[in-house]
Amino acid sequence: MLFLSQIKQGGVVCRQDTEAFLVNNAFSVYELAQQAVAQSVSLSKIIENHGLGEKIDLAELAKNNRLDCPVRHPDLAHMYLTGTGLTHLGSAATRNAMHAKSEELTDSMKIFQMGVEGGKPEEGQAGVQPEWFYKGNGAGVIAPGDALPSPSFALDGGEEPEIAGFYLVGDDGKIHRIGYTLANEFSDHVTERQNYLYLAHSKLRPASFGPELLVGELPEHIEGHSRIERGEATLWEKGFLSGEDNMSHTLKNLEHHHFKYSIFRQPGDLHVHMFGTATLSFADGVKTQEGDVFEIASPTFGLPLRNALGEEAKASNESPIVEVMSL
Repeated sequence: MLFLSQIKQGGVVCRQDTEAFLVNNAFSVYELAQQAVAQSVSLSKIIENHGLGEKIDLAELAKNNRLDCPVRHPDLAHMYLTGTGLTHLGSAATRNAMHAKSEELTDSMKIFQMGVEGGKPEEGQAGVQPEWFYKGNGAGVIAPGDALPSPSFALDGGEEPEIAGFYLVGDDGKIHRIGYTLANEFSDHVTERQNYLYLAHSKLRPASFGPELLVGELPEHIEGHSRIERGEATLWEKGFLSGEDNMSHTLKNLEHHHFKYSIFRQPGDLHVHMFGTATLSFADGVKTQEGDVFEIASPTFGLPLRNALGEEAKASNESPIVEVMSL
């Protein structure tokens, strides 16, 4: 398996098995992906062409907070963060517990059942479309090790352990998958629970990815753990499952229903699409607080993704109401 990591100050690290090396003459994974698309070759071929240089202690880079999101777009507005929910077996029970108020089948249960029945179509066919949400652009991408800032108006800040796919749109509008990472799809579950129509608001929060990008195919069965640390103690911990064996949709079906929209096939754009989860600390009654540390880890992805819960900085003279100026 081939893994790539991005150094904050510039530079790319390639890991195969347990050894990691700097990629010669490489500033960013985004640039390497552009080269692969332009030359119509694989990303691994581009790495081979560049060659490997100095041996690197990847864990030490992570410990010193020197690793970034594995892929970023140089223009924040051209990096889309999106995702799909109710895609994992068991995810409906978690969501339903947040919204159920009667014996009636909730919308969550209905859309989950649609996925179970039609989310894995025959090859070459489109299956049922999943729940979909917009999370923001590149301005909301938080590096591994950095704090996830929760806005002052938030009612909650909770983790969502997921797998994310990174995609580059070529000049011809064709979609190229760069690879997969661990993701913390940080959300406001209290806001969402007030009313399902507040789901869009609850998702407009930052997210973190990495620190390692898996290049190639995603295993069909992935095991990991999601943990919250408070001080020296573990506040909450639970295992999670992902990969198509544990999902009600194929990845190909989720990708199709995102990229079928031509607005998401604009040349040069970078897309980060999160595939959902069935594991939330919020569903177990956990209330997070500033300083708590989220850890999402899986042997499939090497280094864990760790972020503390922070609070969005607010200027002392900032008005409680956003003022709009007339031109």
